[in-house]
Amino acid sequence: MAGSQGRGKEKLTDKAPVAPPASVPFSLLHGQEKGVLPFAAKLNLNTKGDVSVAKRTMKTMDGNAAAAYVSYAFTEVAAIYPITPSSQMAELVDAWSAQGELNVFGQSVRVVEMQSEGGAAGALHGSLQAGALTTTYTASQGLLLMIPNMYKIAGELLPAVFHVSARALAANALSIFGDHQDVMATRQTGFALLASGSVQEAMDLAAVSHLSAIKGRIPFLHFFDGFRTSHEIQKIEVLEYGELAKLLDWQAVKDFRARALNPEHPVLRGTTQNPDIYFQTREAVNKFYLPIPALVQEYMDAINQLTGRDYKLFNYYGAPDAERIIIAMGSACDTIRETIGTLNARGEKVGLVDVHLYRPFSIEHFLQAVPATVRKIAVLDRTKEPGAAAEPLYLDVRNAFFDQADAPLIVGGRYGLGSKDFTPAQVAAVFANLLQERPKNSFTVGIVDDVTFSSLPEYPEQLDTSPPGTTCCKFWGLGSDGTVGANKNAIKIIGDHTDLYAQAYFAYDSKKSGGLTVSHLRFGHQPIQSSYLIHKADFVACHNQAYIRQYDMLSDLKPGGIFLLNCQWDAAELETRLPATVKRMLAEKQIEFYRINAVAIAQELGLSGRINSIMQAAFFKLAAIIPLADAIKYMQEAVADTYAKQGQTVIERNIASIDRGISQISRVEIPASWKMAADEPAISKPMPEFIEKVMIPMNRQEGDKLPVSTFNGCEDGSYPLGVTAWEKRGISIETPRWQPDHCIQCNQCAFVCPHAVIRPVLLNAAEQQQAPAGFALKPAIGLPDLQFHLAISALDCTGCGNCVDTCPAKQKALVMTPLPEQRDALEKLWEYSRTITVKQIPAKQKLTVKGSQFAEPLQEFSGACAGCGETPYAKLITQLVGDRMMISNAAGCSTAWAGCTPSISYAANRQGKGPAWGFSLFEDNAEYGFGMHLGVAQNRKALAGRIEAALRKEWNPELIAAMQDWLQHKDEGEGTRHRADRLIAALAAETGHDPLLDEIREQQDFFVKRSHWIFGGDGWAYDIGYGGLDHVLAAGEDINVLVFDTEVYSNTGGQSSKSTPTAAIAQFAASGKKTRKKDLGVMAMSYGYVYVAQIAMGADKNQTLKAISEAEAYPGPSLIIAYSPCINHGIQAGMGQSQAQAKRAVEAGYWSLYRFNPEWKEQGKNPFSLDSAEPTTDFQEFLDSEVRYSGLRRQFPEAAQALYDKAEQDAKERLSIYQKLAGR
Repeated sequence: MAGSQGRGKEKLTDKAPVAPPASVPFSLLHGQEKGVLPFAAKLNLNTKGDVSVAKRTMKTMDGNAAAAYVSYAFTEVAAIYPITPSSQMAELVDAWSAQGELNVFGQSVRVVEMQSEGGAAGALHGSLQAGALTTTYTASQGLLLMIPNMYKIAGELLPAVFHVSARALAANALSIFGDHQDVMATRQTGFALLASGSVQEAMDLAAVSHLSAIKGRIPFLHFFDGFRTSHEIQKIEVLEYGELAKLLDWQAVKDFRARALNPEHPVLRGTTQNPDIYFQTREAVNKFYLPIPALVQEYMDAINQLTGRDYKLFNYYGAPDAERIIIAMGSACDTIRETIGTLNARGEKVGLVDVHLYRPFSIEHFLQAVPATVRKIAVLDRTKEPGAAAEPLYLDVRNAFFDQADAPLIVGGRYGLGSKDFTPAQVAAVFANLLQERPKNSFTVGIVDDVTFSSLPEYPEQLDTSPPGTTCCKFWGLGSDGTVGANKNAIKIIGDHTDLYAQAYFAYDSKKSGGLTVSHLRFGHQPIQSSYLIHKADFVACHNQAYIRQYDMLSDLKPGGIFLLNCQWDAAELETRLPATVKRMLAEKQIEFYRINAVAIAQELGLSGRINSIMQAAFFKLAAIIPLADAIKYMQEAVADTYAKQGQTVIERNIASIDRGISQISRVEIPASWKMAADEPAISKPMPEFIEKVMIPMNRQEGDKLPVSTFNGCEDGSYPLGVTAWEKRGISIETPRWQPDHCIQCNQCAFVCPHAVIRPVLLNAAEQQQAPAGFALKPAIGLPDLQFHLAISALDCTGCGNCVDTCPAKQKALVMTPLPEQRDALEKLWEYSRTITVKQIPAKQKLTVKGSQFAEPLQEFSGACAGCGETPYAKLITQLVGDRMMISNAAGCSTAWAGCTPSISYAANRQGKGPAWGFSLFEDNAEYGFGMHLGVAQNRKALAGRIEAALRKEWNPELIAAMQDWLQHKDEGEGTRHRADRLIAALAAETGHDPLLDEIREQQDFFVKRSHWIFGGDGWAYDIGYGGLDHVLAAGEDINVLVFDTEVYSNTGGQSSKSTPTAAIAQFAASGKKTRKKDLGVMAMSYGYVYVAQIAMGADKNQTLKAISEAEAYPGPSLIIAYSPCINHGIQAGMGQSQAQAKRAVEAGYWSLYRFNPEWKEQGKNPFSLDSAEPTTDFQEFLDSEVRYSGLRRQFPEAAQALYDKAEQDAKERLSIYQKLAGR
C-alpha cells in the first residue's frame, strides 16, 4: 500500500511508465493499425505513429461516443444495465466488442448485461475484486440505485470508473433531461468526481479518470451534462490508443491484479466491525485521497502535452484583473466563456472558474485559480436541494474562502434544471446581478419566479456571442420522419469532409414518434462553444406543414435568411393556407422562401412518410455549405450505410430521393401585399384554465416563459386528465374517411385504433334532427330506434391505417384520404359527435367486440407512435372499467404516451370519473401498485366496519337494504357503481344528524370497488421489476397486471430484455440474441392461484376481450401478457399493419394465445385453455418479415440460419408445453 501511494507524486511527463506485460500487442504502444481502435471501421482513423500537437485526427461525434471510445481502451469488463439513460455509451462498447476491437490490454471488452442498475453495480464490484478493470455507464435514477455499491467500491479502494451523462431525478415529475442532481447525490460516497463541459473534454477527461483511478486506487465518476454534452455532436480531436497506453501506469495495473481476491493467496475482504475500530478504519483511507488532486493534475498535464490544451483542476478564463466572476461546471462553462468574450470586449472585467475536479475539492488549487482582484463571485449550481442552506458547489466555495483575509462577496444561484436552456443573456444577467451593491443570493436564472421571487431580471438584450462566420440552421421535424437522422448524417458529412467545425444538438418533446423534433446545427471556421439553442438562424426548414400554424418558426430567422417549407400546397394554395403572421414576417425580413412536396416524392418512391433524404438533399442545395456534387456523393454513401440492414431496395429508393430532393425545390416569390397581410378573425371558445394557460403555451414551444405561479396547485405533480383532447395536432398526411354504405358496424376499426380517434356513436331521434349536414347515419344493427355513425377525429389521427387494414367489409368501409381535403368538414362533424350522449346497450353486448366500442374510451389521442401496439389494450381496459381504475405505471413507453406534461391522454368520463394514474419509478412499479391496493383496502375495511356498526341501529328500510347490499357485494366489480349510487342516495334521504352516518358519507369515494391495475413493459416485468412483480402476484391479493410485451426495451431504443427471443437483433444483442425468451406466464402459473393470459389483439379480438374481463373479475392476482408490435421491430409491411403482424405471429406459432383460470379448476375443469390453433404458416418467413430478424441474415449470414433454427425450435418447445397443459 505504501509503495503505491508514493507513486502518486511522480511526474508523469518526466518518467516513462512501467513496461506493460508481454501479452500486450506491440502495435498498441506504437499506434500501428491492427485492430487496436474500436472506431477504426466507423471513423477511419489514421492510427499510425505518434500524433503531434499540431496535427491530430479530427472526427465528428457526440459526448457519449467520445467517453465510450476512451473507456474502451482501459476496460476489460463492462457491467451494464441496458436502458440506463447513458446506454448509448454501453451500446457502442458492446458493438465494438462484437466486432472484435481490442483495448490496450490486447482484449475485446467483455460486456455483461444485468437485470438492473443495482445488479450492474454489484457485478462491477465483484469483477473488480476478481482483478478485472471494470467500467459502467449510467445516469439519473440508475446512478442512485448504484449508490450502496459505490460506498463499498470506494471503501475497498477499487479503480472503478463510472461514466455518467448527468441528468435530473424524478421528484414531483420525471425528467429525462440534464442537470447535476444525480451526481450531487453521490458526492458523499468516496468517489472522485470529475466534470467535463464539452464533447472534447468528455474524451480527454475520460482518459484522466481511468488513468487516475488505476494509479490512485480511488474510483472515479466522470460526468458530463446529459443531452447538452452527451448528445451534442461536435468535431473534435481524437486521442490515440497508442498514446493512452504509454500514459498507463502498468505497475499499478499489476499491483491491482495482485490485490485481487484469489485462493492462491487468500484474504477475507469486507468484515463486520464493532464500535471499537470502525471510526479508525474510515479515517485510514485519508492518505489515498490527499494525493488525488495532484495526481489528476499530472495526468491532465500529460493530456495537455499531447494535445496543446490546458486542463487544470480549476481553469480560469477571462480578464486577468476581473472584479466579478462566475464559478460553474459542465456545459454551461462554454456559454459563459462566449459571453465573457463579448462583455470584456465592451470594457467589463469578468471571468469564469471552470470546475473540473469537484471531489476531492482542493481548496489550494481552487484559490490559485481565482484572480486576486475579484470582489464578487456568483456560484452556479445545476441542481436543487430543497431544505438545504444552499446548493453544494456554492457551499464548497463559501467554505474555501472561510477565514481568508479580504474574502470576496459570494452569492449562489440555480440554473438549467432539466436541460433548461442556458443562454448568453442569462450569463449576462448573473454578471449584472453582481454589479448591485447587495447582489441577490440564492437566485434563479432562466425562469420567472413570481412566487418566492428568486429569479433575476431578464437581461435587456439578446446577446449574439457566436463567432463571426458561423452558419446556424434549424430544422423542425416530426418524430420518425427521419429528420434527426438526416441531420446527424449532414453534420458528419460536413464535419468529416471539410475543414469546418460543426456542432449539432437535437431538442425533442416527450412524445413518441410523431412528436416534435427541432435540430440545431452550426458550422464555422472557428471552434464552436455555443452550448445553447439557436435563436438567430441563417436557415430554417419546416418538415411538416401542420407546424406552420402551430409554432413560431420565423422569429429566429435572420433577415435575408432561407426558409424551406415541405408542404402539399401549390403556389396558389400558399396564399390561402399560410397564416398572416407568417406572410408578414417572410416579407418584412426579405426571406428567401422555398417549397418542396417531399411527402408526394416519398410516396411515389415507396418511402411512406420518410422524407429525410429528400429534405437533406434540399438543405445541401440551398445552404451551399459544401459543393453540391460532393454533398450528393457523401449523402449516397451515408444512405448505403444507414439502410444496409433494410436491403438494397430501400437503399435505391433513398438514393433516388436525393436526386428528387435537389431537382424539385421551387422558389416562392413573395408578393409585396404580404407585408400588409391581415390576421384572420380570432375564434375563441371556452376552455379549461389549464388548457389555456399551460397546454397551449407549452405546445407552442413557449413553456420556458411560464412563470412559477402557473404551477400553483400542481406542486405535488398532479395534473388534470383529458388534456390531449384539446391538442388537435393535425400531424397526419392521410386520415380515414368513413364509407357508410360499405360499413357492417362491426366496430373492429375502433377496437384496434391506437389513438381512439374512431368512435362509433348511437343517436336517438332528437340527436338525429340536430345533426349537421354531412353527418352520415344508418340504422343501428340490433339496436332499434337508434342510428349509427362512425365519428373520426381527423386532427388527432396519426395516419397509421390499421383501421383500414383491419376492416373486414368486402369493400372497405374506411379509406385513407389526404387530411387537407377533409380537415374543416371532419372537424365540424367530430365536434357534433362529442355532444351525443353515451347510450346504454344490453349487458350481454357490452363484452363483445362491437358492444365494447360504444363505451367511452378514457385513454385517447396519446403521444404514442402511429400504429402503436400498446395503446389499444390500455384503451380497451378503460372502456370496460375506466371509471373505477387505479393504475400504477412503470417507466417506459406507457408513461411517455400517457403522462408527458402537458399531454395527459387519460381522460375522465362525462360524469367526471376516470382512471387515477400514478408513476413511481421503474423497478418498483409492482410494489407501488400493490401499495395503492393496500391503502384502498384498508380504507374500505374501515368503511365496512362502520357500515356493520350502522346496521346494528334502526334506519329507514331503503338505507338498511342499501347498506346490506353494499356489504354483501363490496368486493365485486359487476354492479359496483349501481350499488354505490344507491347507497349515496339512501344516505342523502336519511335526515337528521348522526356521527356514524356522517363518517360513512365522508368515505363515499370508497363505495365503488376499485379496479387496480399495474401497467408496464417487458423490460420492467421480465427484468428489473421481476422480483417485485413475483412477490406481488404471490401475495394473492385482488390486483391486475398488464405487460405490454414488445420483446425489447422499446422506450429507449430497443435494448434486449429477457423477453427478447432467440435470433432477434437488439441493442446488446447486435449479433442476434443467443438465449431463449423467458416464459413469464408459465412461471406465474406455477403458483396455481394466479390468473394468467397471453393475448394478441390483432390475432383474436374476442380472446383479448374475454381475457381482460375474466382477469378483472377474478378475485385474486391476474397477469396478462399482451403481444405489442412496436416500431423497433422494423415490420416490413409498416406500422399500418401492426395488428395484422400480431395475427401473423400467432399463425406462425411465434406467439400463442391462452388463458389459465384457477376458478375453472374449482369447477372441475382444466384451468388451462390454449386459445390459438396449430400454426398454419412458416415460422421463419414470419421472422423475415421483421428487420430485427432479417437484419441478422444480412449482417451475420453464417450465424443467422443456426439462430433461426434455434428460435423455431424454442417456439415449438414452448408450444409443446402449452399443448400438454391444455391436454392436447
